[in-house]
Amino acid sequence: MSQSDYSCFKVEIDAGVAHIQLKRPEAMNTMTRPFWNELPAIVKHIDDNALARCIVISSTGKHFSAGMDLSVFTDDEGVTARTDADRWVAAESFRRFVHHLQDTFTCLDKARMPVIAAIQGGCIGGAVDFISACDIRYASSDAFFTIQEIHLGMTADVGTFPRLCKLIPEGWVRELAYTGRRLPAARARDIGLVNEVFDTHEAVVEHALATAREIAEKSPLAVAGSKVMINYARDHTIADGLDYIATWQTGMFSGPHMAESFKAKAEKRAAEYPDLLPLKTKM
Repeated sequence: MSQSDYSCFKVEIDAGVAHIQLKRPEAMNTMTRPFWNELPAIVKHIDDNALARCIVISSTGKHFSAGMDLSVFTDDEGVTARTDADRWVAAESFRRFVHHLQDTFTCLDKARMPVIAAIQGGCIGGAVDFISACDIRYASSDAFFTIQEIHLGMTADVGTFPRLCKLIPEGWVRELAYTGRRLPAARARDIGLVNEVFDTHEAVVEHALATAREIAEKSPLAVAGSKVMINYARDHTIADGLDYIATWQTGMFSGPHMAESFKAKAEKRAAEYPDLLPLKTKM
């Protein structure tokens, strides 16, 4: 699938940075059915083929995303458990379908390269699931975050709670989840959901791209290893994390990469590191 075939995204890759833009501003970049198929396909294509050293996700128009498009809940295909089958069998099937939706954003967490989100305006419902799976988040001053699902009579289920509880204090997660209140950008920065707030949409996107370009200058292996270790530390004990980094270094500590960094610094030039290899994804 070429980028022109994507109905929800525009994709550009330049100088080691992949820029994925939501491109339906007239519909507030809601998440239609194609969204859930296109995003993981794009990210996995970039990741599997090592096409970039960092990914930036931004949006267009007034809002980053208003979350799940309501048509997904009301069209003939439906997103809830089937009513024409045994209730318990249908529940088992629906559980697996939710896992499938969760994987749409988990691919960002699993990607070998960092993913940076540049957020403007509303980041609502499923969009909170979306940005919480990214490595770094920046926002414009008009951005706000809403766990919209509580207003729809449902529990957020595609990643908001498992990830937000690792990103911000639990009390804030509970307040936002139970009330559906808006979390403004400045407060999101104060509690650690976003790293920085910028005056305009253009400024936040440019900062995200500049950060991505800075990351792209570093050793892709060292960056990938850092992401693996940070994710592992998030989900394991300190002792487990220390043991894993020791094991990782046994296999992937790169003397030649370090020598190149020292030489480049002495010669006052940019270091040249090998890209990650494309992944072997089939026999």
